[in-house]
Amino acid sequence: MTSEGAGIVARATVRMGGTRYAADIRTGAHALVADEPQGAGGGDAGPSPFGLLLSSLGACTAITLRMYAERKQWPLGTIEVRLSYRWQGESGEIERELTLAGLDEAQRARCAEIAEKTPVTRALKRGLTIRTVLR
Repeated sequence: MTSEGAGIVARATVRMGGTRYAADIRTGAHALVADEPQGAGGGDAGPSPFGLLLSSLGACTAITLRMYAERKQWPLGTIEVRLSYRWQGESGEIERELTLAGLDEAQRARCAEIAEKTPVTRALKRGLTIRTVLR
C-alpha cells in the first residue's frame, strides 16, 4: 500500500450520469465501472458494490501472501482467493477460501494466519469511521 500524504492510502471519485445505476470510478490512474446486476434493475456493466468490496479483500489477501512468500523464499505458485458475502440477520459475513499451490502444510497454515492480518482484513474486522461531508 502506498501513502499519498497525511495517512491517506487511497482515493477514489465516483460519478453517475444518465445510465441508471452504472457508476464511473476513478482511483489513481485507473477507471472502473460499478453497476447493479440486471435482476436488481441495473445494466450489469461492472461488478456490484459488494463485488468490488470482495475484490478488494481478495486482491489484498493475494498480494500480501505473495509478498510474504517472496520474503520467506517459499515456492508459492498460483494463489486463488474465493470470497462470498452473505447477510446474517442484520449483519454481513464474508467467507474467504484460499487455494495455495506449491506449499507444504506448515507453510499453508502460516499463510492462513497471515491472511487474517492483511491491511484490508484488519480494516474490515475493526470497522471504520465514515464521515460524510455535504458540499
